[in-house]
Amino acid sequence: MKKSKQFWVFAVLAIAIYAAIQFMISGGFLNNFYSNTLIFMGINIMLAVSLHLVIGITGQFSLGHAGFLAVGAYVSAIMTMKLDLPFFAAILIAGIAAALAGLVVGIPSLRLRGDYLAIATLGFAEIIRIIFLNIDYVGGAAGMQVTHLTTWTYTFICLFVTILVIVNFTNSRHGRACIAVRENEIAADAMGINTTYYKVLAFAIGSFFAGVAGALYAHNFYIIQPANFGFLKSIDILIYVVLGGLGSLSGAIVATILLTVVSTFLQDFPETRMIIYSLVLIIVMLYRPKGLMGKMEFTDYLKMWMRPKGGSQHEQ
Repeated sequence: MKKSKQFWVFAVLAIAIYAAIQFMISGGFLNNFYSNTLIFMGINIMLAVSLHLVIGITGQFSLGHAGFLAVGAYVSAIMTMKLDLPFFAAILIAGIAAALAGLVVGIPSLRLRGDYLAIATLGFAEIIRIIFLNIDYVGGAAGMQVTHLTTWTYTFICLFVTILVIVNFTNSRHGRACIAVRENEIAADAMGINTTYYKVLAFAIGSFFAGVAGALYAHNFYIIQPANFGFLKSIDILIYVVLGGLGSLSGAIVATILLTVVSTFLQDFPETRMIIYSLVLIIVMLYRPKGLMGKMEFTDYLKMWMRPKGGSQHEQ
């Protein structure tokens, strides 16, 4: 009952936010720059939340998220531009293709740990980028022209589903198994948890939503190029998760919003943009080394604020 109440509160709040923003876009109160910023922010949140499942919940250090973003982007572009499929079908197919790519890289590489896993996933992302770089069918290095189909409504629906699925997965017994793997993989294995299965499962789910984000990303611009999905893109997504706090979904969302706003409004100052961007990261990590929210969620803070001071009167 309590979880059901939390779901409906989240759903009503999300719909209210969607309706308010859609009203401002339709009424002309938000110009193309601000509406595009909101769409880009939603895509980045999807990427951060999907990587949060891999790193923050399951504890697997992956640097290949840009590769799954690329798979989703190019597959969706092929579906709409070459095969004339509707956009919603292209989004679904892009997610499935990225999930299959996640299985291909996850089954052999997730037996590795730590730095070795990071190197393996980074290598996968670079392989994907080089493949698209050398395929003339998708434009090669020159890139592929894509029709602008991404809207605030598509972005909101995909973001809502992403957060809902990952929150429910985290709170399920499968999510608790993934958390056990993160805390101590050897102990989890000794307790009978199939650690490889749960690592691959989390990796595939995270890859699926990265692919969905890739579809939105591709159709938010008029051209996609392999250079958009390089090593630095994976680092950007990783920063969202680490800065927000490993293990905190709310922290990943807050950090993504903060850094997207900072990056967007500093784009007119290319010489100083990265300097200020880096200073923001350094200052936050100096004063909040565990991230903006540590392992806490918004609901945890609400419980702390609503808790009566001095404890219960019935306590002895």
